[in-house]
Amino acid sequence: MTSLIALLYLLSAVLFVFGLKGLTRIRSARGGNTLSASAMLIAVIATVLEIGIVDYRWILLGLVVGSAVGVFAALRVQMTQMPEMVALFNGFGGGASAIVALATLWTVGVEASGPGGTLAGLMGAPSATTIALSILIGSVTLSGSVVAFLKLNGTLRGEPVLLPARHLLNLALLVASLGLGLWFAFSVADEGVLAALALTVLGLSLLLGVLLVIPIGGADMPVVISLLNSYSGIAAAATGFVIDNAMLIIAGALVGASGLVLTQIMCTAMNRSLANVLFGGFGAEVASGGEADREYGPVRSGGPEETAMLLDAAERVMFVPGYGLAVAQAQHAVRELADLLEGRGATVAYAIHPVAGRMPGHMNVLLAEADVPYEKLLEMDRANGELKNVDVAIVVGANDVVNPAAVDTPGSPIAGMPVIEVWNAGTVVVIKRSLSPGFAGIKNSLFERPNTMMLFADAKEALQETIKELKSL
Repeated sequence: MTSLIALLYLLSAVLFVFGLKGLTRIRSARGGNTLSASAMLIAVIATVLEIGIVDYRWILLGLVVGSAVGVFAALRVQMTQMPEMVALFNGFGGGASAIVALATLWTVGVEASGPGGTLAGLMGAPSATTIALSILIGSVTLSGSVVAFLKLNGTLRGEPVLLPARHLLNLALLVASLGLGLWFAFSVADEGVLAALALTVLGLSLLLGVLLVIPIGGADMPVVISLLNSYSGIAAAATGFVIDNAMLIIAGALVGASGLVLTQIMCTAMNRSLANVLFGGFGAEVASGGEADREYGPVRSGGPEETAMLLDAAERVMFVPGYGLAVAQAQHAVRELADLLEGRGATVAYAIHPVAGRMPGHMNVLLAEADVPYEKLLEMDRANGELKNVDVAIVVGANDVVNPAAVDTPGSPIAGMPVIEVWNAGTVVVIKRSLSPGFAGIKNSLFERPNTMMLFADAKEALQETIKELKSL
């Protein structure tokens, strides 16, 4: 049995690695997700076999209920709600790690109570320390993810909430949580005191998670989601040390490391440091007025008929999707228009900004759902190199990621942020409901450019009308 369990753990670890590798490409993402899910199922089976003292009816019930919830969420959640679901999943992972650590503490704490008994004395210093860390990191991940979820779905305002002396308060909560955690791990023998201290650490950590995320604006949510994903992995790895489970350590380390790498990629794409994202309160300076409220100068607008006439003469067209595409569920209309243009001899491509949408890869997933060929999705640098040769660039629901202020306005909050330079195309058509600002809360001077035409409408409706007009030409 021992050899079988070791073999299952090895198989699970290998599948996790290949699954993670598969998730790096659109074509292989579905298969990578299947491999990762299979790896988790194998890891659960191996763990149950290794423990050997559980009631399998409860395990089966957990698998059935968890699978039912997962299938329900996958079928019911809209693509625009995917970031919220990812945020919740991160929180569930952190919460599960904290619960396992608390359960272990409760079990071992009874044995450790008594004269001279401590968690560290019974479990060893590393395991006792990781119990405290699992509770701390898992709780921060849970409450922080809930706040991110509430900001993403609009229940909480997306603007940063900046409390007085928030950095000192967060530091105090962190030090208190760590201090109390080490105290109950190394110095407490009484079971009641041990439980009280553990619950206090839990409460302080939950509060810390809330206070860490509320100062972060909606524009930085892609970074927050990937960072919380990393936190959930670190919490899982710490819990693996608590229960002495090598597979949990491996899986948690993979998630934690990949989340950190993705976080760095997101920060690079926004030309900002992680410290600036976490502590800068980005967006607060314009949330209550200022640049976001300035009136626009002359703005040229048109309709589907004018757009169709531009596309009729275009040889090269580039679509630039943004969150508005997801809101309108317009990905299939974009694909239909692209197919129509290609049938008329035009060359079509899609420019993808790394932080377009509300989570990393949001636009890639949307377009993949509409079966847009992966080869037509251009990364930002390549797209910028080709835009000078594009006749018509169609911006569908994007805002901050195409804002020239990042390039030509040094004092702008997004100054230096890499953007898709659509203004270099012959003509730019911006499909947007209004002139309202994006997550950064600032005006977009692209809308005032002489080669820009605004098409004020729902993205899906505008594209469908454009298709009708183009077919009639």
